[in-house]
Amino acid sequence: MSTDFTNGPGYRYFEYLLVLQPHEDLRAKIVGIKKDFQAVYNTPTLGGKPHIVLAKFVVWGMMEERIVNRLRVAAMGTPPFKVAFKNFGSFPSHTIYLNTTTSIPIQYLMRELRTARHLLKSGDADPYFITEPFLTIARNLTPLQFQKAWHEYAHRSFTGSFVADSMLLIRRQEGEKFYQIVQRLEFSNLPVNSQQGSLFL
Repeated sequence: MSTDFTNGPGYRYFEYLLVLQPHEDLRAKIVGIKKDFQAVYNTPTLGGKPHIVLAKFVVWGMMEERIVNRLRVAAMGTPPFKVAFKNFGSFPSHTIYLNTTTSIPIQYLMRELRTARHLLKSGDADPYFITEPFLTIARNLTPLQFQKAWHEYAHRSFTGSFVADSMLLIRRQEGEKFYQIVQRLEFSNLPVNSQQGSLFL
């Protein structure tokens, strides 16, 4: 009797996100804004905890251990840093988000993450890396919803901050709504050379 191993979890594609997650109090504050937005503008609820997406990629589950090991090296060499939010921004005419005023520490982190691009690539699907960090409040808005909401949020103020001392790797299988945490990767500020990542490949 033969066994078809292609149905195992290692042979499934998963969608992964690498994210920064605010502390609990700030998350609650942001969730309140999202719920108010939904109530006023009749938009779908955004599931999951508020976060800043650093990277998005789709790969086979069998790659997960290698990817985690490589990302851990990147995290080990990164010092914790402060992420600050100030007011709102938009992608006309479909998305409204919280602006971040933190750029340089995230740019350094992104430069390190891009060295793992070859691990995060699947077939013709290249990984997505952010160029400017933001935290989504509402997306997939209709032009009318966006116009009404942006008229308010363009002039609305918001401030908040948190110390990013780790990043989360989360995943979901095709057809699933919610992501599951794969690994928390601590920022340790250790003298790690990115070439050491090759030890794990």
